[in-house]
Amino acid sequence: MTVATAALIIGLVVIGSAAQRMAGLGFALLVAPFMTLLLGAHSGVLLVNVLGVISSVLILPRVWRAVDWSMFRWLGAFAIVGAVLGSWLALQFSPAVMAVAVGVIVIVALGASLTLSGNRFSTDLRAPRGVAGFLSGLTNSLAGVGGPAVSAYAVLTRWNQTTFAATLQPYFILTGGVSVVTKLLLDPVALPHMDLWFWVLVFVSVIGGIVLGERLLRVVTPTQVRRFVILLAFAGAGASLIRGIVDLIG
Repeated sequence: MTVATAALIIGLVVIGSAAQRMAGLGFALLVAPFMTLLLGAHSGVLLVNVLGVISSVLILPRVWRAVDWSMFRWLGAFAIVGAVLGSWLALQFSPAVMAVAVGVIVIVALGASLTLSGNRFSTDLRAPRGVAGFLSGLTNSLAGVGGPAVSAYAVLTRWNQTTFAATLQPYFILTGGVSVVTKLLLDPVALPHMDLWFWVLVFVSVIGGIVLGERLLRVVTPTQVRRFVILLAFAGAGASLIRGIVDLIG
C-alpha cells in the first residue's frame, strides 16, 4: 500500500466515523464505494466491514442507555441470515461485477430512502423488522452497506432518531462481525495485508472522527448531516459503478 492510498483511507475513516457519531450511520455509505476503488471490491468491502465494527464498538459506550435491545434482537437475528448468504454470494462474482454491485446497491438504496415518507406501519409489527434486518445483513456483506435498509424501515415507522442511532451501533457490530468471520472462513486471504502502523493510525483516526462528530453535533443539524452523507455516498457509489462498468467493457 502506498502512502497516498493510506492517507486517503485514513481521511475517509475520519469523515465516516464523524458521520457515524452524528447520524448513527454513514460510515459504510461514505467509505465503501471509495474503498472499492482503492483496494478492489472484495478486499475493500471486507475492510469496510472490519472498520465499521471498530467504529461502532467505540461509539456504543456513548449511546448505551438509548439502545432498544428488543429491536436489536429482532433485526439482528434476521440480519445474521442475510449476512451469511451475502458473504457466500460475494465470493461468487468477479471484482468488476462486485464494483458495479456496490455502486448500484448504494445508489438504489439511497434513492429509495429519499423517496420514502409517512407512517406506513408501526415499529410493533415484527415482520417488517425481519425483512429490514435480512436485507440489511445481505447488502452489508455484498456491498459493505447495511444502513439504507434499516434507514428505510426507520423512515416508514418514524422510529425515534436518538434510539435509532443508538440501536444501530450494536447492530452494526453484529452484522459486520458476522460478515467478516464468514468471509474469512470462506476466503482466509481476502483481507488485504496491512502493516501494524496502518492499523494503529486507523484506530486513532476512528477515535478522532468520533470526537470530531461529537463537536460538530453542537453546530450542525441532523438534516445537514444527512445531506452531507448522502452527497458523498452518491459520489462514491457513482465512481465505483463507473469503474466496474469500464473494467467489464475492457
